[in-house]
Amino acid sequence: MTVAEHMDNSVQHVDIAIVGGAMAGATLALALARLASTQSPLSIALVEAHLPDNRHPGFDARSIAIAHGSIFELSRLGLWPKLAHLGTAITDIHVSDRGHFGMTELNAAQLHVDALGQVVELERVGQVLFRELRQTHVKLYCPAKLAQLIPDIDSHTLVLASGERICAKLVVAADGLQSQVRSSFNLPITQVAFGQTAIITNVQTDKPHQHWAYERFTETGPLALLPMAASQGQPRLSLVWALDDSRAQALLNAPKAEFLTALQYAFGYRAGQFIDVSERHAYPLNLSYMPRPIHHRCVFIGNAAQTLHPIAGQGFNLGLRDVVSLLDVLKTARAQGEDLGSAAVTHAYLHAREHDRYSTIRNIEFLVRGFSNPYWPLALGRNLGLRLLSWFPPLKTPVAQHAMGWK
Repeated sequence: MTVAEHMDNSVQHVDIAIVGGAMAGATLALALARLASTQSPLSIALVEAHLPDNRHPGFDARSIAIAHGSIFELSRLGLWPKLAHLGTAITDIHVSDRGHFGMTELNAAQLHVDALGQVVELERVGQVLFRELRQTHVKLYCPAKLAQLIPDIDSHTLVLASGERICAKLVVAADGLQSQVRSSFNLPITQVAFGQTAIITNVQTDKPHQHWAYERFTETGPLALLPMAASQGQPRLSLVWALDDSRAQALLNAPKAEFLTALQYAFGYRAGQFIDVSERHAYPLNLSYMPRPIHHRCVFIGNAAQTLHPIAGQGFNLGLRDVVSLLDVLKTARAQGEDLGSAAVTHAYLHAREHDRYSTIRNIEFLVRGFSNPYWPLALGRNLGLRLLSWFPPLKTPVAQHAMGWK
């Protein structure tokens, strides 16, 4: 259904209203629709402000790495078979510290898996997810903006800019860092500025990537390259390059040749020569998280609950674990006949997510500060750590488990 099918001003009553239909929100909506088809009826509304094209802030030109553990969860939810054709496998990861001796590798074959993860382009994923949504009974309001949220004891009423109203027992906020739902409740969010900006783009190389991904730590921040599907026969890598703010701004607007020269100098030639670059985008790099991602009859997931530095590519993977945990809590609540928006349900979600969220957030902050610091004792320690992983392969197992999303 589309917004055009809901043009009267009557109130639409649903069990769950999801605000935000990017990766986390759309995934949750599809998983709930599947749950509703196997158990008792469940009414779901999804409110999304943008159509899923290249202007969508959640389905833009970026690529993301979906970890091995996340592939497992998406498969369990019945979604990965719809997306698998969009994926480019990561079979090997090379990690290095620029200007120092530390380096190591993670290899799928050594870990007895087909791939460590899959790289997908968000714009293409968005098209697939919304095509699937339109084939479900989810009440899809898109494009539609939330104008007001009216709380009550037994439900919340979402008032859209069109004047339409949705009354929901449970509201799931999946509307990103600038969450309108969070603002409506005036809830706090903790933010840590790293003084870095990420340049995100795609680069063409003169040799195939052979499914290698690279994480190179530099004095200004990490530089990551992910394998992508070739374009017109030309090998491509997705680039996320963290730089100090002024350097990022200069390179964002630099001529192609200057940008490619600077990138080659920072990364080296392990991936070949960089011969072209697509449109460049810049994103400030901050750590943001809600101390308590719940409120009365409301839970927060994905980037509405936390946004991470991309140093380890864990943003979507952590958000997907939010989705999976919420689904498990809601399944239990339905089986027990509970009110889906009750305090027992929202607190069960809070408890289920507490350890994973804070552990991941702490680890990411440690990596950012530890690997962007030129202080020589820190540099020596991190390089010895990387070398130890290479000299003693069994030490790689817990690192690989985290990298693959197996907590």
